[in-house]
Amino acid sequence: MEHKSIIATIYIRNGRALLHKDDPDQTVDLIELARSYNDSGVDKIFLVDLSNDESEHMTNLIAIRNVNRNIDIKTCGSGNIKREDDIKLFFFAGCTEVALNGGKPETIELVKKAAARFGKDKILVSVDTVNFAFKTRDFINDCVHELVLMNPDLVKGLENITDIPYILKQDDYDLDRITGLLESECIRGIYGSFINEDDTDIMQLKSDLADRGIVMDNFNPKLQWKDLKVNSDGLVPVIAQDYQTGQVYMLAYMNEEAFNTTIRLGKMTYWSRSRQELWTKGLTSGHIQYVKSLTADCDYDTILAKISQVGGIACHTGSPSCFFNEIIKKEYIERSPLRIFENTYNLIKEQKESEGETYARQLFKGGIDEVLKKIGEEAAEVIIAGKNNGDTEAIYEITDLIYHLMFLMIDKGISWEEITRELSQR
Repeated sequence: MEHKSIIATIYIRNGRALLHKDDPDQTVDLIELARSYNDSGVDKIFLVDLSNDESEHMTNLIAIRNVNRNIDIKTCGSGNIKREDDIKLFFFAGCTEVALNGGKPETIELVKKAAARFGKDKILVSVDTVNFAFKTRDFINDCVHELVLMNPDLVKGLENITDIPYILKQDDYDLDRITGLLESECIRGIYGSFINEDDTDIMQLKSDLADRGIVMDNFNPKLQWKDLKVNSDGLVPVIAQDYQTGQVYMLAYMNEEAFNTTIRLGKMTYWSRSRQELWTKGLTSGHIQYVKSLTADCDYDTILAKISQVGGIACHTGSPSCFFNEIIKKEYIERSPLRIFENTYNLIKEQKESEGETYARQLFKGGIDEVLKKIGEEAAEVIIAGKNNGDTEAIYEITDLIYHLMFLMIDKGISWEEITRELSQR
């Protein structure tokens, strides 16, 4: 059975997120807001472009692109869609779906074209009356993946016209009403203002709904507490590691209650041995650890938690990691591809800003044209090497090309994290 979705909405003006749709003066950082939804348990985000002209439209599309580079969950783009190419631009910006406005007369023909070009599974239509569904009843099932109902009163009228699934607006945190709505086979999920509020605990909502028999995309553990081997204090040690970079943040302990609370809330919760109490990381500091995965070791006596660390600070000292007191260190050759890329990138950047006459400084002095010229030369060398026999020359030339591409990245302010995120979406 398909799970029901909880969907957040972000309204965008001039590349920033509005705190409230109708108040353009109160804005927050778009990426930070999207990241908070990404970690909180939301299943999808509606990204609504409120631009008034083409210039702002492009600014917002670039901002949406940056959002999709920084989060893991699906997004649906909408707003200022007048032609087929506007839909394409949302997909180029990394959105997995696009929602068209069913209240616009041109949307009917646009929906047909969009479904034929991009596939119906990527096309949604928002409606505030049943007119769109009525006018398109002969072909809507072939062109639209879901409808987005902007008025709960439309449900009965819509279900009499079509059996196409829909997402329903629900602005109030009324658990009984939400449960009743999601029990319908036709509804795929809800969105609304309460979901966007800071004090709404999405994982708690999903857990409460799951307890009432609603199928949600919650953590469904393959191991229970009884499957783990506890130490003499009845605890299991937990290593917390960044789910993207691999950085080890801290070591703490769980008892059964902490284990079950972590799974239920999606936030790392430990047992404090000093205070003898349950401890959800970040409740006082704000440096919450959102769970991405929990894995037991081969002996079932230790847990590796891959997490998203809010603020990048895990240690009570203010350090990013609790592990910073060096005991011994032996020089070694770095083998991690990403670390090698990042280390080389940082070295080039340091040389650019240094006083010495390094190769990097000289190349940057020539400006962007000199950098691009060098990249062109190295790309040509890669092509020649690719035509020749043997791998050694190809390895050398590919390395040269990647090295010089980093000059362009530094000039444009592009990080390896952005490049690897983009690669992961290909």
